Amino acid sequence: MLALQLSKRLSRSLSSSSTTTITFHRTLTTLTQSSSHSLSYLLSSVNHYITGTGNVDACPWSTIQSRGVKVTAIHLKPGNVIQRKGKIYEVVDARHKQQGRGGAMMQVELRNIDGGNKESLRFGTEDAVEKVFVEEKYFTCLYVEHGTAYLMDPEKFEQLEVPTELFGEAAAYLKEEMKVTLQLYDERPLSGSIPKHVTCTIKETPPHVKGLSATPRYKKALLDNNVTILVPPFLEVGEEIVVNTIDNSYMRRAN
Repeated sequence: MLALQLSKRLSRSLSSSSTTTITFHRTLTTLTQSSSHSLSYLLSSVNHYITGTGNVDACPWSTIQSRGVKVTAIHLKPGNVIQRKGKIYEVVDARHKQQGRGGAMMQVELRNIDGGNKESLRFGTEDAVEKVFVEEKYFTCLYVEHGTAYLMDPEKFEQLEVPTELFGEAAAYLKEEMKVTLQLYDERPLSGSIPKHVTCTIKETPPHVKGLSATPRYKKALLDNNVTILVPPFLEVGEEIVVNTIDNSYMRRAN
């Protein structure tokens, strides 16, 4: 009875999105084999999703739902994981391009997860692409040594070693006790991210000279992680500042 009720609610509420409806119904066969208690819990979750009091990620079966979801190529972005011709790829770069009268297209650079090989492909903006589920987990950075970041799972207290290149240019900001995020596919790390704002110390910078008629708006400063950024002229060596790790820009003095 609950399974039938669940099916009717899904059909009514998701009829405006054919892709999502198909995905929900593919999971229904599995769900109908669950116990009455499990179906009650699932029905409650769907109610939250349908009424807007929850989101799809909160559903207990969001993992099943997210695997094999069809999206249009125009929605691809770096970090996404897709399946193509039986192989799994990570999207390294995705650019929207206009080809004059030829219409718009997506230039996408992919990295094969198993072999690591990269390839560049073109998709029409409305081409269907199969996007697969990627899990995000939080870790604590213990230390960084010789191009390797040593992380700790705060829940299982298990140590994980990953190459710093997973974090891209932001790897320069990795430091002890920093909370980081890993994107995983089948428990394999694909990429990593760090907090958007990080506190750093100015290691080297020209001294501030008062009284000059033409004071520069910014000056170069070498931080304690050997990253050089532009800072206001009044800042001195030894001061702690907050840096935007996305574009290496000065935000403010640290509290």
